Order: sequence, then C-alpha cells, then structure tokens
Amino acid sequence: MWSQQNRYFNTKKVVNELGKWDSKFESGYAQELQMRLKAKDIAGYDCHVSMPLEVNGYHIGDYKIDFVVYNNDETVEYVETKGWADSAWRIKWKIFCAMHEDNPNEKITLVWQGKNHPKMRKIKKL
Repeated sequence: MWSQQNRYFNTKKVVNELGKWDSKFESGYAQELQMRLKAKDIAGYDCHVSMPLEVNGYHIGDYKIDFVVYNNDETVEYVETKGWADSAWRIKWKIFCAMHEDNPNEKITLVWQGKNHPKMRKIKKL
C-alpha cells in the first residue's frame, strides 16, 4: 500500500486494491461498500463522481462526491466522507443538498470522522 502526506492537511493519500483514495477513512468506507456489494445488500456503487452544480440554469461549478450508492430498491444514495470541512466545501455542499433534496428517490448521507462524530469500525482485509 502506498501513501503520501499532504502538506496542507494532515491526510494521507491511500492506494489499495480497490483504487486511489483521499484518506484512510474514505478507503475504509470503500471497503465497507465492497463487502455490502458482495453480500448483495446494494446493487452497486461508483466512486469520485463529478456532478455539476447549477443554480437557476447557471453552471456554478462541479462537485466531486465520494460515493454514489445504488440500492436494491432503485434509490440512489450520495455519500460524502469527511474528516475536516473548509468554508468552500460547506458552500458547495449546501448547493449540492439544495439541488438533490426534493427528489424522493435520492438520499444524501454525510459520514463524519473525528472526536465529536462516530468513527467507523475497523474492517478486516479481504
């Protein structure tokens, strides 16, 4: 496994058998999704999907969501794993949530890591 320390933030880039991830926390969530896929709990998932942010017909920018999970009941869940949030991310997240909150077939999930937020359980290697 390869890792690199980011000089601006205290996160390590992780490369494993499932792909390239921005943090160990995100890599762990990907492993959990892989186990849910093998157990047929979900129909599938995509990673690092770039989605356009549009307000009143104007393209504001793009938001790169960590995971798009396709559930067995044909609903779509957008999952963002976050350890630390800056102000630019907060604005983009609010626009993203406003665009997708009205659709009943879409669910938005934010998974935090840290002292004040529940941590994910450790996942054994496949």
